[in-house]
Amino acid sequence: MRPLVPLIRWTGLFLMALSGSLPALAQLAVRGDVVHTLAGKAVPNGVVLIRDGRIAQVGPESEVSVPVGYRVLEAKVVTPGLVDAHTVVGLSGYLNQPHDQEQVERSAPLQPDLRAIDAYNPLERLVEWVRGYGVTTMHTGHGPGVLLSGQTMIVKTAGQTVEEAVIRPEAMLAVTLGDSAKEATKGPGSRSRMVALLRTELVKAQEYARKRAAAEEDKRPARDLKLEVLNGVLKGEVPLLVTAQRAHDIVSALRLAKEFNLKLVLDGAAEAYLVIDQIKEAKAPVIVHPTMSRSGPGETENLSMETASRLKKAGISIALQSGFEDYVPKTRVLLFEAAVAAANGLTFEEALAAITIDAARILNVADRVGSLEPGKDADVVLFDGDPFEYTTHVVGVIVNGQVANEARR
Repeated sequence: MRPLVPLIRWTGLFLMALSGSLPALAQLAVRGDVVHTLAGKAVPNGVVLIRDGRIAQVGPESEVSVPVGYRVLEAKVVTPGLVDAHTVVGLSGYLNQPHDQEQVERSAPLQPDLRAIDAYNPLERLVEWVRGYGVTTMHTGHGPGVLLSGQTMIVKTAGQTVEEAVIRPEAMLAVTLGDSAKEATKGPGSRSRMVALLRTELVKAQEYARKRAAAEEDKRPARDLKLEVLNGVLKGEVPLLVTAQRAHDIVSALRLAKEFNLKLVLDGAAEAYLVIDQIKEAKAPVIVHPTMSRSGPGETENLSMETASRLKKAGISIALQSGFEDYVPKTRVLLFEAAVAAANGLTFEEALAAITIDAARILNVADRVGSLEPGKDADVVLFDGDPFEYTTHVVGVIVNGQVANEARR
């Protein structure tokens, strides 16, 4: 095994400088004592070749030739960029003050027309902070707290503008079933009222779409942004992300999804292990609550650190998340959540997949991120040891082929 090289080496720069042309930062090679591609078996003494922001080649050092002039980075362990399956970072900020808390609008219970892209701040310091721990892709936006809080989005953790960061501006529609939505300002007040309100709006959206399709252009109903978003949910274009912790709230979400033939993604699901058969039958993926979430009092009082492993063992698609905290620093460290899940039933490979390729699949962005394969976005994380050991540091983060972080975290 090659000795750890903590510093990044430059290859061929002097010669390139003499010739009058410097290589673009996108021309990189990453060498690792172990490269976890998440597209197959780990590669000992592997190399990831990066060209123009994309992965060009991955394989053993003996088979991948590094062109002259490429910047070469070395690490003990190399993985794909981490994918945070659910967070509110970028809408919530590190200061924990009203001016940087945009994740929940409490003036009304039903707000499907609120767009995360209109509130996301790519320059928020929390974005840089989570990137330093290897997160290169986030599913973020309007979060739990009201019945229907708005749309979510998928972004990279690099970029000076929203347009530079965004992968998918409309990812899912966020719904909360449970105490927090019931008790919110102008909330529905009871669980039956929550589901009734959602059902009513979905029926309205069905009728709205029917009338607009049947009528001549000059006689169509006026545009309704809320119903248009819900119509996208009804057509299966936008999944419904339902945060539900209690078992009976989870079952209510499954029932509603079956009634309207919706694409459903369960979020949180603290008591999911009590209704595993129902979740499996519905083929609903689960973005499991942060492993180290506070366990109550309240809806998460029955959570288990083994939830992820129990669902995985049952054949249910899972991903892990950093979630949301109502105190500074406003988010958890995704890497640590995966480490705890690995200590509570998931294998190393399963835990790593839950924050890379499996998360990307649930978010429907696996064609771009989640694994190290030729043609995919060059999002790579470098570690100085086992990623799930607390003594290990992230020593480099690459996003879209650019070195975004080199500080030791």
